Amino acid sequence: MKVEFAPLNIPLARRLQTAAVVYWMLSCLVFGLVSVSKKSVSHVLSKEGGGNISIIVLGGAEESLDAHPGKFTLFIRQRKGFVKTALTHGAYLVPVFSFGENELFNQVSNPKGSWLRNVQEKLQKMMGFALPLFHARGIFQYSFGLIPYRKHIHTVVGRPIPVRQTLNPTSEQIEELHQTYMEELRKLFEEHKGKYGIPENEALIFR
Repeated sequence: MKVEFAPLNIPLARRLQTAAVVYWMLSCLVFGLVSVSKKSVSHVLSKEGGGNISIIVLGGAEESLDAHPGKFTLFIRQRKGFVKTALTHGAYLVPVFSFGENELFNQVSNPKGSWLRNVQEKLQKMMGFALPLFHARGIFQYSFGLIPYRKHIHTVVGRPIPVRQTLNPTSEQIEELHQTYMEELRKLFEEHKGKYGIPENEALIFR
């Protein structure tokens, strides 16, 4: 196996970018991260004075098992709790998509029905989190390791979806808003995919 080593003369700008990312991550851990439970999200959205937002990664453990390079599969069809919470508090929903996230790591092939996927799904049900077998590069070489590849991530933010406060939303209201959110997310992906090298025939897959 050919081993590709990292250059020693890393530009100062890249070092500063890395430091900024580390600082941002530590700031989130110290000041911003809360549980994604209904109680925690409601607490954030109910603070006096308003102006608070909750950013939720919807796919969770299940989606991580399908996070392969070049794939765009989102586990969102059954994720409707965030929609109900938005209706209860009258909080606008803002679709967001990051191009390039799945390119940071390679993952061992685990198609639905394979022995590996079956084991991963059973472990997920037992432990509550998934165990994707991923790999990327090392500290001083680019051939193997668990550090993410140096890839650009482009995050695009869509138009806010107005939400009228409804203290006791019906299942029909939740379903309607959920469909609207998925449609806006799909539009956001289609609008920007060409800018970031995504082939025209690629599309978001909702599961």
